[in-house]
Amino acid sequence: MSSYEWGAQDISAPRQVSLPKVPVSRGLVLEDVQSGYVGAVVRVEKSGGMHVMVLEDRRGRLKTFPLGFGFHVDGGPVEVVAPALAPPAPARKVTASGSVKVEGARARTARASRIWVEGQHDAELIEKVWGDDLRLEGIVVEPLHGVDDLAGMIRTFSPGPNRRLGILVDHLVAGSKEQRIAQEAMKVPGAAANVLVVGHPYVDVWQAIKPAAVGLTAWPVVPRGQDWKTGILAGLGWPNADKAAVAHGWKRLLGCVNSYSDLEPSLLGRVEEVIDFLTPPGDFDATI
Repeated sequence: MSSYEWGAQDISAPRQVSLPKVPVSRGLVLEDVQSGYVGAVVRVEKSGGMHVMVLEDRRGRLKTFPLGFGFHVDGGPVEVVAPALAPPAPARKVTASGSVKVEGARARTARASRIWVEGQHDAELIEKVWGDDLRLEGIVVEPLHGVDDLAGMIRTFSPGPNRRLGILVDHLVAGSKEQRIAQEAMKVPGAAANVLVVGHPYVDVWQAIKPAAVGLTAWPVVPRGQDWKTGILAGLGWPNADKAAVAHGWKRLLGCVNSYSDLEPSLLGRVEEVIDFLTPPGDFDATI
C-alpha cells in the first residue's frame, strides 16, 4: 500500500454514534457498565448543582450515580438525562366576578326567574361584573325604575317555585322608606318562599364602586336636598348640567370598574346571595 493510500485511510473521520436519551424516573432499572451494579431508581435529587440518582439493587443496597453516559437499559447503552419538565399548568381564567370562566360555554336559555334592580345603572353595573355568570345560568336582570309599587309588581309577576325573584334595593337600611316597602312586598302570596329582597346601604348604586377605583379616597359629600348624582359629579369636577352629562359621568365611572375587587363588599355579598337563591341545588330549569 502506498503512503498516499495509507494516509487517506488514517485521516478518515470516525463515525459518530448517538445514544438514546432516557429520562430518569422512579423504577427505571439501570446497569452501571463500569461496576456491573444493577439497580432501580428510587429517587432523583440535586447535589452540588447537578442531578444525581439513587439506585437500589435486589439486596437493598443503595448507590448514587450522576446522570449521563455509562449505563445500560435492557442490555443497550443509553444516556440518562434529567426528567422532562411537566408543561406549566394553563393559567386559570376567571370572570370579572371572580368565578372560574367556562371556556366555550353558550348562553343558557333564559329562566323564568329574574333579578330586579332599581334602575338602569344598577343593571349595567351587575352586567359589567356578573354578566358572564348570569348568561351561563340563564338569569336576566331587569331594571324597575323605582320600587314604590314593589308589592304590585310582585303580584303581577306571580312568583312560584320555578319562577323566583331576587330583588336588589338601594338604601335598604333600618327605618328607611325602602325597608317598609320591602316588608309590605313580602306579604304578597307566594313571596315568602319564592322572593328574596336584599339591598345595599347606599343612596345610589354609584357609591357601591370603591372610591379608590375612581382615584379617590372618599366620595364627595353631597349637601342634603341636592340631587345626589349631580352633586357627585360636581364634587368630582365633571360636567353635571343635564341628563346627558349625568349619563356621560356614569359611563366614566363604569369604565373604572374592571372586576369585583372594584366594588364594595356590601354589594358583592348581596348580588351573590341573589344568584344563589335563583340557582339552588337541584337547579330547576323553567324557562320563559
